[in-house]
This record gives sequence, C-alpha cells and structure tokens, in this order.
Amino acid sequence: QVQLVESGGGLVQAGGSLRLSCEASGRTVSNYAVGWFRHTPGKEREFVSAISRSGSITYYTDSVKGRFTCSRDNAKNTVDLQMTNLRPNDTAIYYCAASRDRTSTYYKDYTYWGQGTQVTVSS
Repeated sequence: QVQLVESGGGLVQAGGSLRLSCEASGRTVSNYAVGWFRHTPGKEREFVSAISRSGSITYYTDSVKGRFTCSRDNAKNTVDLQMTNLRPNDTAIYYCAASRDRTSTYYKDYTYWGQGTQVTVSS
C-alpha cells in the first residue's frame, strides 16, 4: 500500500499563494491517480482537484478553476497543488488521496489518505 504525507499548509492573507505537496512512500505514486479534497468542520468533504496517473488529465471543482493547479512528478513521488489568489472560503484542512482504479471526483473512490494539512486564509 502507499502512504501519503501532505505538507505546505499555513496561514496566508487573501490573494496570497500556497503550494501543497503530497509525498508518497511505500509504492510508487505513478501507479495511482491522486485527488485533493478539503474539509471544514460542519461541512461535507469537498473535492478540489484530481490528476491521472500520467498527469495528462486533471479535474478541478468550479470554485478553484483558474486559481489552483495540480501537477505531479512521478520521479520524485510527489503530487503538488499550487494555490493562487486564495480566498477566505478556501480555509480548510486539505487532504491528498490515492486511487489505483480511477481519476475521480468522488472521495469514496480513493483508498489511501494522508493526514491533512491546514490552510487558513485571512481576510
């Protein structure tokens, strides 16, 4: 199985940028599609972005299109989420997740999850 560890979260002012990284170990990340999800207390887990095994296909939720970019470096076993023009409602815990089966926007399609990294955007 694959283990995932997120990093790069923090506190940033609205309009700022952060780059989240998801590092995989145990298995090569090239065997997995990777998704990013976020969760805020009191709300359901929300899909943010997903990237196929090769990186040729990416998906984004509408609210982050044009602001977030998901990329991967299979040689380094990492998947990144570049977030720009951040807004207060982007505040959440961000998780990366891996799926052997499909590049999906549905969290139940993902088997392996990281522990999450907090992103806080102040107004």
